[in-house]
Amino acid sequence: MSPVIMTEIVLPSHANALGTIFGGVVMGWIDISAAIAAQRYARSPVVTVSIDYLHFIVPIKVGYTVVVKAQISYVGRTSMEIEVNVQAENSITGETHPATKAYLTFVAVDEKGAPKQVPPFIPKTAEDKARRLKAEKRRKERLKIFHG
Repeated sequence: MSPVIMTEIVLPSHANALGTIFGGVVMGWIDISAAIAAQRYARSPVVTVSIDYLHFIVPIKVGYTVVVKAQISYVGRTSMEIEVNVQAENSITGETHPATKAYLTFVAVDEKGAPKQVPPFIPKTAEDKARRLKAEKRRKERLKIFHG
């Protein structure tokens, strides 16, 4: 499954008084890219269930290019975990830095909004297999939090 890659430029309307992007704007881009990845995989409408541990590593300044990459990391019966990596790029110098990373869980839904089964995920590459193993551990931790 190929990743979703979104590219955005940080405009003054995206920024705070310090000239850096509002976290909510980045979160919106993360959610959109992950939703596209989940929907493409499930071939169904999807809804966001959770977003794990969003930490901002470096400030993203006005004029920077932001690259958001989303890809499937785990698939359950009706749910999918999407890994999203965000890079900040100074387009003038070409310097890039990891800006944030997040894991989102989506559920596929039918026309009535009820959870719907999705196809099984069979990782093909060693990288996909490693990503799935890490995702399985995160899922277990998530379930402990939500279900005690």
